[in-house]
Amino acid sequence: MSKKTRFYWTMILLSVGVASVSGQTPANGDSSSMRSVVAVRADKTPELDGSLKDAGWQDASLISNFRQREPFERQPPTEKTEVRVLYDSRYLYFGIQCFDSEPKKVVATELRRDADFSVDDNFTVLISPNDDKRNGYTFTTNPLGTQFDALISDEGRVNDPNWDGIWRSNAHITSDGWTATIAVPFSTLNFKTSNKVTIGMNFRRFIRRKNEEDLWQSYLRIYGIERISEAGELSGLKDIGSGRLLIIKPYVVAGFRSDPQNGTRMVHTGGLDLKYGIRSNLVANLTVNTDFADADVDPVRFNLTPFKSSLPEKRQFFLENSGIFNVGFRDTQLFFSRQIGIDPISGQQVPLDVGAKVTGSLGKYDVGILDAKTRASGPNPFANYLVARVKRKLLTESYIGGILIDKESGNQQDRFNRTGGVDANFILFKKLSLNGFLAKSISADRSLRGHDWASTIDVSYNSNLVQTDASANTISKHSIGGTWILMVSCRRRNGKPLFGRTFITALTPMTISLTTSFSA
Repeated sequence: MSKKTRFYWTMILLSVGVASVSGQTPANGDSSSMRSVVAVRADKTPELDGSLKDAGWQDASLISNFRQREPFERQPPTEKTEVRVLYDSRYLYFGIQCFDSEPKKVVATELRRDADFSVDDNFTVLISPNDDKRNGYTFTTNPLGTQFDALISDEGRVNDPNWDGIWRSNAHITSDGWTATIAVPFSTLNFKTSNKVTIGMNFRRFIRRKNEEDLWQSYLRIYGIERISEAGELSGLKDIGSGRLLIIKPYVVAGFRSDPQNGTRMVHTGGLDLKYGIRSNLVANLTVNTDFADADVDPVRFNLTPFKSSLPEKRQFFLENSGIFNVGFRDTQLFFSRQIGIDPISGQQVPLDVGAKVTGSLGKYDVGILDAKTRASGPNPFANYLVARVKRKLLTESYIGGILIDKESGNQQDRFNRTGGVDANFILFKKLSLNGFLAKSISADRSLRGHDWASTIDVSYNSNLVQTDASANTISKHSIGGTWILMVSCRRRNGKPLFGRTFITALTPMTISLTTSFSA
């Protein structure tokens, strides 16, 4: 064995001990109590003008003990950040003060909602309303008050920026940095009337010109803000919510159509969307004769491959708690809602008659059931889609689950397709991840028998010293592929090199990718 090889494997073995120790005690000596903040109720609604001049902000809970994630992990930030938190029966309020020693160098350019905020200074609020250590929402604003939000499920395995919540933000650049105010309605977080509530919470500041990322909690490089199980808590919320969660959005469209053959005639249609809170963590959605006119337009993509482009879901009915239905990895997703209500050939909309969905949590179970019916339109026959999903929470971050999918169609050549699958995800020691799934499909087309099952298993270990991932994928009995990726890194700890005097930010000595195909 060469000296170089021995060096690599020595670092791998040392990483298990070093990384485990590094994850046990915060560098600043904070106790676990520093992860929790007691909420302060506002006597009156604070001014949400982007400044913190309102006297009510002085009574708010104050958070200022941020730490760097990049570029120098665990170190104090180069610029001070303060967050003040208030609440009343309907809203959570955040007052943000981002101090900057060179305020003229604050970067603020983006005015489009849900654009790429990495080009600007920005601040993110993470809220996990059920404090389940896995799921939540992020609300991001820049110094211009522009908004970006996303739905996070399974600690970042699903990060969907196409989710759009209702919230308010404003911001100003000042002589000592920039300030922002954010107000998030409890209805956006699916709260009914609740008492003595604790929610998961975290904050992230990004300073563009320094490429500096500062977080309140979860500031290790291997974590980040999406690691909801490492977030802090906001406790002591009392008498919140505005009664029963009920949102009704009806629509009516009327007009006249004229042509030489049929003359002039009146056209009209209507429908509604309904959202109802069965309980604080269980929500029902109903849509009738759905109008998707308010959905974002798909981006234009030039596809030079023989494969279809994968476009994200943007329709609000399907986006609500969509992470619960996620089963599979990368390109092997068992359920993708874009297949409902869209012609697979032309990409044109197929009318959706009715859709109903219930998603949320019942004790230690995450549950979801969806049923949608599309009417016949042009070459597309009617179809009915049913999806049922259940996940059993294990430990803090792990789960096992199952899914059933059924499609019934008026196409006599493809009358039905049914799929069942089981999946599991185990997080051990906060760094070792074991996950996989097994699924089988049954179709009316008998020629597909024997080619209708898939499985994936993935094992990964992520620490500051070693990042390694191995996976094996099987689709039917005709193709087997696998990958193994190993990355060894040596990073600074507490401002000092980990090994000797060398400061290596990333070393990738070994990457192995194996793909084998077998033909029938």
